[in-house]
Amino acid sequence: MKAVTADNLSKTYESGKRALDDVSLSLNQGEIFGFLGPNGSGKTTTVKLLNGMLTPSGGECSVFGVNPAVSPETVHGMSGVITEHAQMYDNLTGFQNLTFFASLFGIDAGEAAQRARSLLEQIDLAEAGNRKLATYSTGMRQRLSLARAMIHRPRILFLDEPTSGLDPESARQANGMIRDLARQDGTTVFLCTHQLRYAEEICTYYGLVDSGTLLASGDIESLRAGLSSGLTVTLRTDRPPVGVEHGKLPDGRYSVQVASAEEIPRLVRRIVEAGIKLYHVSAQRPTLEEIYFALIEQKSTGGAA
Repeated sequence: MKAVTADNLSKTYESGKRALDDVSLSLNQGEIFGFLGPNGSGKTTTVKLLNGMLTPSGGECSVFGVNPAVSPETVHGMSGVITEHAQMYDNLTGFQNLTFFASLFGIDAGEAAQRARSLLEQIDLAEAGNRKLATYSTGMRQRLSLARAMIHRPRILFLDEPTSGLDPESARQANGMIRDLARQDGTTVFLCTHQLRYAEEICTYYGLVDSGTLLASGDIESLRAGLSSGLTVTLRTDRPPVGVEHGKLPDGRYSVQVASAEEIPRLVRRIVEAGIKLYHVSAQRPTLEEIYFALIEQKSTGGAA
C-alpha cells in the first residue's frame, strides 16, 4: 500500500486563489520525501489537504489508503505533524507536554511516561525534561516538537522546516532521528522546506513545486535524467578554451556543459590539441538547487523538461 497518493489534487480558495493545481504524487512507505518550493508555493495547502484540514476543490488524496476528506480522525491517528512554529504549553515541563499529548492519542499514563523519557533521551533533553517549556531555547522547543510528533509512533510524519532555529549539532541530531525513523521503523516522512541543499542531504525522493504546480517528482537520478543540461565540466586552463561554448567562473576557472560523461575525453583532447595548458578537470552533476531553477526557467519559457 502506498503511504501517500494524490491524483490531480487541486485547491481553490473562496477568494479565487488557486493554491494547488492538479498535483499527482505517489510515495512509498519509509520514504523521506522532500516537498520543495518557496513560501506560497502550495506546500502547506497540500499538507492540510492530506490531513483533512481542507477539502479538495478537485481530485483526491489518501494516506495509507484512507481519504482524509472522509476520515480525517483516522489520518490524524496515524500522523505526526510539526509546523514551523509548533504550539505547546509554556506552563508545563517538557515531560508533561509529551505525556499530555500522548494522552490525546489514548496512550495510558505508564506507557506515555516511558515513551516520553525515551524520547527526551533521544533528543538530548533528559536533563531539561523537568523544566518548564517557558525556559527552553528555540532549538530546545524545536527538538521537543519533534518528540511530541513522535509520541504515538505515527506511520507518517509531516514536517515543516524541522531544523529551523537549530544549531548545527541539534540539527544533526534531528536529522539522525528522521533517518532512523524511516530506515528502522519504516516511518514515512513528508518534509516541507525551501532549503534545497538541506533536502538533498536527507531526502530520498523529491517533489519540486512552484505556484501550486508540481514541476517534477522523483529521486535525484531521475530528476537529473529529466534535464538536458547533463554534466557541468569545470576546467582550469592557462587561457579560455577555444572551439567550445563556455562560461567563466568567479575563481578564474571555466565551465562547459556536456550531455554525458562520454563527451569529456573528446573535450579534453580538443583543448590540449589547441595548445591550451590544462591543469585541472572535474565534472559535477546538477545539484537539486540547479535542477529546481532549471525547471523554473523551463516553466517560464514554456520549454519541456
